[in-house]
Amino acid sequence: MTLSFSPLLPWVVIGILAAIAALLSSVGLWRGVRGAVLRSCALAALVLALANPVFFQEEREPLSTVVAVVVDRSQSQDYSGRREATDAALAELKERLAKFPQIEPRIVEAADDAETEAPATKLFGALSTALADVPPARVGGAIFITDGQIHDIPDVNQPLGFDAPVHGLITGKADEYDRRIEVRSGPRFGIVGEEQTVTFRVVDDGAAPGGTAQVSVSLNGNPIATEQAEAGTDVPFSFKVPRGGNNILEFAVAPVEGEVTDANNRAVHVLDGIRENLRVLLVSGEPHAGERAWRNLLKSDAAVDLVHFTILRPPEKQDGTPINELSLIAFPTRELFVDKINEFDLIIFDRYQHRGVLPILYYDNIAQYVENGGALLIAAGPEHAGDDSIATTPLSAVLPAAPTGFMSEKAFYPRLSEEGRKHPVTRGLEGAEVEPPRWGRWFRTVDVDRPLGQTVMEAADGKPLLVLNRVGEGRVAMLLSDQGWLWSRGFEGGGPSVSLYRRTAHWLMREPALEEEALTARANGRSLEISRQTIQGDPGAANLIYPSGRTEQVPLTENGPGLYKAAVRTSETGLFEISNGDLSTLVHVGAVDAPEFKATISTEETLRPWSEKTRGLVRRVADASGALDMPPILPVRGTVRVADDDRLSLRMTDETVLKGINSLPLFAGFLGLGLLLLALSATWHREGR
Repeated sequence: MTLSFSPLLPWVVIGILAAIAALLSSVGLWRGVRGAVLRSCALAALVLALANPVFFQEEREPLSTVVAVVVDRSQSQDYSGRREATDAALAELKERLAKFPQIEPRIVEAADDAETEAPATKLFGALSTALADVPPARVGGAIFITDGQIHDIPDVNQPLGFDAPVHGLITGKADEYDRRIEVRSGPRFGIVGEEQTVTFRVVDDGAAPGGTAQVSVSLNGNPIATEQAEAGTDVPFSFKVPRGGNNILEFAVAPVEGEVTDANNRAVHVLDGIRENLRVLLVSGEPHAGERAWRNLLKSDAAVDLVHFTILRPPEKQDGTPINELSLIAFPTRELFVDKINEFDLIIFDRYQHRGVLPILYYDNIAQYVENGGALLIAAGPEHAGDDSIATTPLSAVLPAAPTGFMSEKAFYPRLSEEGRKHPVTRGLEGAEVEPPRWGRWFRTVDVDRPLGQTVMEAADGKPLLVLNRVGEGRVAMLLSDQGWLWSRGFEGGGPSVSLYRRTAHWLMREPALEEEALTARANGRSLEISRQTIQGDPGAANLIYPSGRTEQVPLTENGPGLYKAAVRTSETGLFEISNGDLSTLVHVGAVDAPEFKATISTEETLRPWSEKTRGLVRRVADASGALDMPPILPVRGTVRVADDDRLSLRMTDETVLKGINSLPLFAGFLGLGLLLLALSATWHREGR
């Protein structure tokens, strides 16, 4: 209760009246006037009434003590029964806190951010959010239920925002150990065919057995090496970049019995292969209208180094032309087809026929080049149906179609076959979606027997026009007409000659995006996009293996001819494995160096500095037998000055909230009137005597 004044007159006036009353009282008392004491009391009561004293009494309600309970729901809590232990500890903690009505628990569950690519356990950020609207004086403490792998712990010398104990209830076992592998360094880009070095390390966390670990290395899903690595030692690994585009190098360390998880026993390094320059050898059998179409296409590609020879006159032709007018340089057949043949990525024979320029043995050399991984393109014309066709040489062993000796001279629109509508080389060619196709006609083709491989384009009467085939480790394409130049010249509106020629050439040189049977996947944030290219029909569902080991059958939906896709939204991050039939691929969702996967063993050490500073407690939620063992709660009034090794100390707040104020004027109403009347009547009574 407090006393305050609400004067009825200005304080200056009351002061003057009080001075006059004091003067009169003093004179009366000095002269000994009868009744001066009573008159003084009456004047004092009158002045006090003018000052209007008021008693105030506040009605206050005590505020609750807010205790933050931060529950770790990150991926590392999925291991070794930690999630079940977390649920049990949370239920027990709720029950115990409920016994204290003055405690208000703020429970916040901190999971991985669904949008971030580098998952981490950020419990202190969740704590700050939970207490953002709570005054520091009301905070009674913070309790973390976690495995101890926290990645946003502030420095212990930084302010936390409140002065109350920080406790840690740790899931997991004290003697856990785990073996993992991580990529320490490696290039982001590499030249195709050149050697690159990636450094990896095997790491043992906790009481792992240590020693030598066996590491299996795979490149684009194919095993390429097995290495021995000492735990904690950087190991360099060298390999040659096999192809352009995306290359996935995977390191897998053999699991250790009893380790926390084998989900981090694999690590990947993604490297983009860059072709320094594609070397193409173009040999034209004779000058013709379509020769420049091939040359212009290849010369326009900055990534292609083109070597082009045209046979102006065969050796048997003798017309008296001086040798120095036949060619600028001699045709270096031995150098090209023996010494340096393996340096070329693609060899093109454009309307070439066997007329003695190349020795017969060289054709066998070209066939071996193809079988060993080379690429060959035959652009055939009438010469391919004649007696000097290269199909009569040892090169016939790798050609997908043999000529019958006849030419078809019927006008036709080149059309995509059923396989061609699905094959990435010809799928979606502009103008092919209508009948007849929206492009110009051609007028002749080489008639061939039933070809091997895939016939992706057809001529008149459904005869083969473009045939693609694999031979050994190499690839061969045959274009059975020499009139593709009509499209280049715009005849009857032209056609997609550039797209067709370029796709064919890049398929021959193993462009991954043009593979007819392929399974690919890419990550877009936390979404996984799966693509299956096939010319065989519905491939069925894809099998998806999550980083945690969980498997899921993902149905693939047709997205176009020969193209099936699926999108999966995942809460997990890490290395995913996708398989369909004989094909498999790997994709990493999130950053490859995400903190969540670097260490998985539970630990008490991360929270201990904060618990010691704030006089809190860090202990495991389960005893050695695995039974739940939760410490009791100890409410403490005032600042917690001593740490309790067995109980969760919580600082109880003294904060209150004002609910109302009661006021009592001293001279208002009957009480004030009674006091004044008593003083006046006493004076009158004294005068009457």
